[in-house]
Amino acid sequence: MVAMATILMVCLGTVYAWSYFQTPIMESYGWNNSQVSLTFSLAIFFLGLSAAVGGVFLPKLGPRTLALSGSILFSVGYAISGMALSIPSLPLLYLGYGVIGGTGLGLGYVTPVATIVKWFPDKKGLATGIVVMGFGFGALMMSKILAPSLMAWTNGNLVSVFFWLALVFAVLTIIASLSLANPVQANAEAPLNPAQAFQNAKPTLVSGRFILVWIMFFCNITAGIAVVGFQSPMFQELLKSNNSALSPAVLVSMGATLIAITSLFNGFGRFLWGAVSDRAGRIKTYRIMLGSQLVVFLLLAITGNPWIFTVLVCWILLCYGGGFGTMPATISELFGAERMTVVYGVVLTAWAAGGVVGPQITAFLKDKMPERASSLSFVVGAVFVALGFVASLFIGRKEQKRDSR
Repeated sequence: MVAMATILMVCLGTVYAWSYFQTPIMESYGWNNSQVSLTFSLAIFFLGLSAAVGGVFLPKLGPRTLALSGSILFSVGYAISGMALSIPSLPLLYLGYGVIGGTGLGLGYVTPVATIVKWFPDKKGLATGIVVMGFGFGALMMSKILAPSLMAWTNGNLVSVFFWLALVFAVLTIIASLSLANPVQANAEAPLNPAQAFQNAKPTLVSGRFILVWIMFFCNITAGIAVVGFQSPMFQELLKSNNSALSPAVLVSMGATLIAITSLFNGFGRFLWGAVSDRAGRIKTYRIMLGSQLVVFLLLAITGNPWIFTVLVCWILLCYGGGFGTMPATISELFGAERMTVVYGVVLTAWAAGGVVGPQITAFLKDKMPERASSLSFVVGAVFVALGFVASLFIGRKEQKRDSR
């Protein structure tokens, strides 16, 4: 079950390699940073929204049906994206990759996470950390295996690349989805209808503690995903400024390598921090991640060395992934396992919001102030993690009050 859930997550996690396609699409079609990055932002936005809806319907439909629906939409999204690039049509690219593919991402993402928690009730952080680690590793598979191989095989034909990706993902994700199931004891329980499931969770969703958790999660995501969406172009700019003799092909290759390396940290962070939170506590773990990132973002704003940049970005991705690895267990413990699917789905709307805010701030800065864009975007990232850290302190106070009662 863990293996199939992880395979599904690896395929879905290829969305984090979008920065691999950012520059080639811009150069091929003449679109700017904001226009192209909006494709990625829409995918994350609809991921978060559909995950919230999926969490409500999961108890009724079951993991197999929901994951299969997500897999089909995700694959169809790539096929429509290929059509969009062949016309070319930016609105159709938004519809295919952003709306349809993003909806498939959300339905596919929430299902294995919520399902695996039921299989490992005593090791929630470790078990969900392993599964969502696969999502982090998806960028590695895309940036160093799938995308370069298909680009070489098709002589850089982006249309063909997206069509082939649609086929590959359809095969892998559908097989993985058909393997998902709840444990026997969970199947024995009468499933709630979506309306009743949402009604049961409604008091939690309007509570002050949930709002603080949402803000904390949103801030960690917004700061990190702005780096995810532009790490390759940023790295290539630093490399070029330090060595103008580097060819475009070398720069692209090194940018892809950075994506691959940081995806390892993104993936490992989901496992590492999830396991750490089993011992240190969920909110304390978030404080460590957010507090350390504040220092790192400020250092990123002033560094001009591409190798120091690499190390710092790896830490950001380690903590970014850790936020996702720790959140399922956080939701389960703070709000109850019986509300897990609905509450976890709704908290992923923070991902939807962060996926728009973070990359679009960076894209705006790159289009309007290209010379200062990177440093300014890192300052913005520092502000967000600082706000997230403050939110985590108030969550801790609420927990202490609860314990004293």
